[in-house]
Amino acid sequence: MSDDITVGVLSLHSSKETKAILNAADEMGYDTAWLREENTTVRARAGSMTLEPDVDVIANRLLLSNDEHPMEGVGLALTLSNLTPMLNEPMAATTALHKFASAAALAEAGVPIPDAVLALSNERLNEERARFGDRAVYKTAIGTHGGGTWMVELDDPVNAQVGDRHAFLQEYLDHDEQRHHDLRVYVVGDRIVAAMNRYAPEGEWRTNVALGGEVEDMTGRLPTEVGQMALEAVDAIGLDYAGVDIVQGEDGYYVLEVNPTAGFRGLFEASGVCPAPYIAQRAIQRAGGSVPDSEVERLADRLDDSRPAAMPAKPKQKRAENVVVGYIEEVVVSGTRGNKTVLAKSDTGATRTSIDAELAAEIGTGPILDIVKIKSGSLKSGRSRPVVDLVVGLGGTQHTVTASVEDRAHMDYQVLLGRDILKHYQVDVNHRADAEREVDTEEEEDSEE
Repeated sequence: MSDDITVGVLSLHSSKETKAILNAADEMGYDTAWLREENTTVRARAGSMTLEPDVDVIANRLLLSNDEHPMEGVGLALTLSNLTPMLNEPMAATTALHKFASAAALAEAGVPIPDAVLALSNERLNEERARFGDRAVYKTAIGTHGGGTWMVELDDPVNAQVGDRHAFLQEYLDHDEQRHHDLRVYVVGDRIVAAMNRYAPEGEWRTNVALGGEVEDMTGRLPTEVGQMALEAVDAIGLDYAGVDIVQGEDGYYVLEVNPTAGFRGLFEASGVCPAPYIAQRAIQRAGGSVPDSEVERLADRLDDSRPAAMPAKPKQKRAENVVVGYIEEVVVSGTRGNKTVLAKSDTGATRTSIDAELAAEIGTGPILDIVKIKSGSLKSGRSRPVVDLVVGLGGTQHTVTASVEDRAHMDYQVLLGRDILKHYQVDVNHRADAEREVDTEEEEDSEE
């Protein structure tokens, strides 16, 4: 093997998957580098460009679906891919990021997909609603972990956008009347690494492991057509590795999504196989090195998400000042039925943003993602509240958060901004968007247990 190869992983967030890929490459005897904000620099000098840290290949693990401005990440990946060979190249990853763009690529390649419609106006989208029957799936074109996905009934109006993201309707496919499930097939190169059935938790139709879905090993038990469909889907998008979600309808199988940053946890729990060594092997091969399959299989029986040697130290430097927001601010809250401008109170003592139940119903924030336990100064035992997807526009920036829903009818403000949003700002308690009003009501700070 070529000992001078350095494998880089591009990931600006910490995850089990990034750590596992780096640790696998390290176990294989290769140098590694984690490309993060602490250590990554690109220089243009005398007509040429260089990258620091110096790597021979990059595995792209940018999680753009959670990014408020995903094009910044796309631009970064495009820059680096012009300097160094990259797995999951930027344009392929961007196609996969946008669910309707990936559907177009799959359809072009002849890979079966569910019927769906994307329209740029509310009127046109609602005109198409009836063709999907009593129930349909309503999705934002960019989303992750089951967020930005709703089940809508025939009489539920829908919008062409949720926040600033396009949304579309898709037919709901299911062949199991007792419990909804789908298949996740993990592909690396031309190989199916592992597969699992994902079962929706009770009272839920989404199967995401992040939402509590159960898993069952299907590695080695996939129908031939499903395995071939997964391989063709990854090839059609142009990815090196991905999790392919496939659902069975009454008349066959269909590809729902191709996820370039699919998680490993549920797959490993079901199959005992970790994709990380397979990805590390493909990266090493792309850089001109080699790793025996026997070595990959030896390392694939563990999910090593310990701190990798390549994790850069965080520099000690003065933190840049954040944008300032007031104690009371005007915000725009958005859901599936529309948006509304309201006044919100900033509360740095609250972990999570919360919204009044009546307002949540008015703008359409469902479905309920979870139930969380809240501690309050007046209730030692705490209380439970549902949490939902919510898009909050503040100062020209939109934040997608999981907000708790509560009855705030007795309070002065229908929305309370928690640290999930306020962490991006500095709060000036002397500034109020409602300066002309006089409000004496005090609200108790709530926090999650």
